[in-house]
Amino acid sequence: FRNDREHQLPIIAALRRYRPDIVLCNAIHDRHPDHGRGAQLISDACFLSGLKMIETFDHDGQPQAAWRPLHVYHFIQDRQISPDFVVDISAHWEKKWESIQAYKTQFFDPESTEPVTYLSTPVFTKFMEARAREFGHLIGVEFGEGFTRERPVGVKQLTDLI
Repeated sequence: FRNDREHQLPIIAALRRYRPDIVLCNAIHDRHPDHGRGAQLISDACFLSGLKMIETFDHDGQPQAAWRPLHVYHFIQDRQISPDFVVDISAHWEKKWESIQAYKTQFFDPESTEPVTYLSTPVFTKFMEARAREFGHLIGVEFGEGFTRERPVGVKQLTDLI
Protein backbone atom coordinates (compact mmCIF):
# COMPACT_ATOMS: atom_id res chain seq x y z
CA PHE A 1 0.00 0.00 0.00
CA ARG A 2 0.98 3.60 -0.44
CA ASN A 3 0.27 6.79 1.40
CA ASP A 4 -1.57 8.45 -1.46
CA ARG A 5 -5.02 9.87 -2.19
CA GLU A 6 -6.34 6.49 -3.39
CA HIS A 7 -5.55 4.89 -0.03
CA GLN A 8 -6.36 7.97 2.08
CA LEU A 9 -9.89 8.58 0.78
CA PRO A 10 -11.52 5.41 2.20
CA ILE A 11 -9.95 6.18 5.59
CA ILE A 12 -11.11 9.79 5.43
CA ALA A 13 -14.65 8.58 4.62
CA ALA A 14 -14.57 6.20 7.61
CA LEU A 15 -13.29 8.95 9.92
CA ARG A 16 -16.08 11.25 8.78
CA ARG A 17 -18.65 8.50 9.19
CA TYR A 18 -17.64 7.42 12.72
CA ARG A 19 -16.25 10.80 13.92
CA PRO A 20 -13.77 9.50 16.53
CA ASP A 21 -12.09 11.95 18.89
CA ILE A 22 -9.16 9.57 19.44
CA VAL A 23 -7.44 7.35 16.86
CA LEU A 24 -5.00 4.57 17.78
CA CYS A 25 -2.62 3.29 15.13
CA ASN A 26 0.70 1.56 14.50
CA ALA A 27 4.04 2.73 15.78
CA ILE A 28 5.58 5.61 13.84
CA HIS A 29 8.89 3.71 13.64
CA ASP A 30 9.10 -0.05 13.83
CA ARG A 31 10.99 -3.09 12.58
CA HIS A 32 8.51 -3.77 9.76
CA PRO A 33 8.40 -0.91 7.23
CA ASP A 34 4.66 -1.31 6.70
CA HIS A 35 3.99 -0.38 10.34
CA GLY A 36 5.51 3.09 10.00
CA ARG A 37 3.99 3.52 6.55
CA GLY A 38 0.56 2.57 7.92
CA ALA A 39 0.97 4.96 10.83
CA GLN A 40 1.79 7.82 8.47
CA LEU A 41 -1.15 6.92 6.21
CA ILE A 42 -3.56 7.05 9.16
CA SER A 43 -1.99 10.21 10.56
CA ASP A 44 -2.23 12.01 7.22
CA ALA A 45 -5.81 10.82 6.67
CA CYS A 46 -6.75 12.13 10.13
CA PHE A 47 -5.49 15.57 9.21
CA LEU A 48 -6.96 15.56 5.71
CA SER A 49 -10.38 14.44 6.97
CA GLY A 50 -10.73 17.88 8.55
CA LEU A 51 -10.32 19.71 5.24
CA LYS A 52 -13.60 20.77 3.60
CA MET A 53 -12.00 20.81 0.14
CA ILE A 54 -11.63 17.01 0.18
CA GLU A 55 -14.92 15.46 -0.86
CA THR A 56 -16.11 12.07 0.35
CA PHE A 57 -19.55 10.52 0.25
CA ASP A 58 -21.50 8.27 2.62
CA HIS A 59 -23.07 4.94 1.67
CA ASP A 60 -26.13 6.75 0.29
CA GLY A 61 -24.02 8.99 -1.94
CA GLN A 62 -24.48 12.05 0.25
CA PRO A 63 -21.52 14.41 0.82
CA GLN A 64 -19.83 13.99 4.20
CA ALA A 65 -18.96 16.88 6.48
CA ALA A 66 -15.32 17.42 7.34
CA TRP A 67 -14.21 15.84 10.64
CA ARG A 68 -10.81 15.75 12.28
CA PRO A 69 -9.99 13.56 15.29
CA LEU A 70 -8.62 15.49 18.24
CA HIS A 71 -5.77 13.08 18.99
CA VAL A 72 -3.75 10.40 17.22
CA TYR A 73 -1.84 7.97 19.42
CA HIS A 74 0.58 5.26 18.35
CA PHE A 75 1.09 1.82 19.84
CA ILE A 76 4.63 0.84 20.71
CA GLN A 77 5.38 -2.37 18.89
CA ASP A 78 8.77 -4.04 18.42
CA ARG A 79 11.25 -1.17 18.72
CA GLN A 80 12.03 0.37 22.08
CA ILE A 81 10.29 3.73 22.21
CA SER A 82 9.68 5.67 25.42
CA PRO A 83 5.95 6.01 25.92
CA ASP A 84 4.31 9.38 26.35
CA PHE A 85 1.70 7.62 28.47
CA VAL A 86 0.84 4.10 29.62
CA VAL A 87 -2.60 2.56 30.06
CA ASP A 88 -3.23 -0.13 32.69
CA ILE A 89 -4.26 -3.28 30.80
CA SER A 90 -3.88 -5.68 33.73
CA ALA A 91 -7.57 -6.60 33.76
CA HIS A 92 -7.44 -7.26 30.01
CA TRP A 93 -4.08 -9.01 29.64
CA GLU A 94 -5.54 -12.51 29.25
CA LYS A 95 -7.97 -11.35 26.54
CA LYS A 96 -5.15 -9.53 24.73
CA TRP A 97 -3.03 -12.67 24.90
CA GLU A 98 -5.89 -14.80 23.54
CA SER A 99 -6.25 -12.32 20.67
CA ILE A 100 -2.55 -12.58 19.85
CA GLN A 101 -2.74 -16.37 19.93
CA ALA A 102 -5.53 -16.25 17.33
CA TYR A 103 -2.71 -15.45 14.88
CA LYS A 104 -0.83 -18.63 15.75
CA THR A 105 0.70 -18.91 12.29
CA GLN A 106 2.66 -15.72 12.99
CA PHE A 107 3.65 -16.34 16.59
CA PHE A 108 5.20 -19.23 18.54
CA ASP A 109 3.40 -22.52 18.12
CA PRO A 110 5.38 -25.58 19.27
CA GLU A 111 3.38 -27.75 16.86
CA SER A 112 4.02 -25.61 13.80
CA THR A 113 5.90 -27.04 10.84
CA GLU A 114 6.31 -23.59 9.25
CA PRO A 115 9.76 -21.98 8.95
CA VAL A 116 10.92 -20.20 12.11
CA THR A 117 10.73 -16.40 11.94
CA TYR A 118 11.62 -13.56 14.28
CA LEU A 119 8.05 -13.58 15.65
CA SER A 120 7.61 -17.33 15.89
CA THR A 121 10.27 -18.00 18.53
CA PRO A 122 9.53 -18.57 22.22
CA VAL A 123 11.94 -15.69 22.94
CA PHE A 124 9.66 -13.23 21.11
CA THR A 125 6.65 -14.52 23.06
CA LYS A 126 8.50 -13.84 26.31
CA PHE A 127 9.52 -10.42 25.02
CA MET A 128 5.88 -9.40 24.41
CA GLU A 129 4.95 -10.27 27.97
CA ALA A 130 8.08 -8.61 29.36
CA ARG A 131 7.31 -5.41 27.44
CA ALA A 132 3.78 -5.30 28.89
CA ARG A 133 5.14 -5.95 32.38
CA GLU A 134 7.79 -3.24 31.95
CA PHE A 135 5.20 -0.67 30.89
CA GLY A 136 2.98 -1.77 33.76
CA HIS A 137 5.88 -1.32 36.16
CA LEU A 138 6.21 2.31 35.03
CA ILE A 139 2.74 3.07 36.38
CA GLY A 140 2.67 0.63 39.30
CA VAL A 141 0.47 -2.10 37.80
CA GLU A 142 1.07 -5.61 36.46
CA PHE A 143 0.59 -4.97 32.72
CA GLY A 144 0.62 -1.76 30.69
CA GLU A 145 0.28 -0.66 27.09
CA GLY A 146 2.52 2.22 26.04
CA PHE A 147 1.60 4.88 23.51
CA THR A 148 3.31 7.80 21.89
CA ARG A 149 1.43 10.98 21.24
CA GLU A 150 1.36 12.65 17.91
CA ARG A 151 0.96 16.38 17.73
CA PRO A 152 -2.61 17.28 18.68
CA VAL A 153 -4.73 17.71 15.58
CA GLY A 154 -7.47 19.52 17.49
CA VAL A 155 -7.64 22.00 20.34
CA LYS A 156 -9.23 19.97 23.13
CA GLN A 157 -7.07 18.26 25.75
CA LEU A 158 -7.31 14.56 26.48
CA THR A 159 -8.71 15.37 29.92
CA ASP A 160 -11.68 17.03 28.18
CA LEU A 161 -12.59 13.67 26.67
CA ILE A 162 -12.50 11.60 29.85
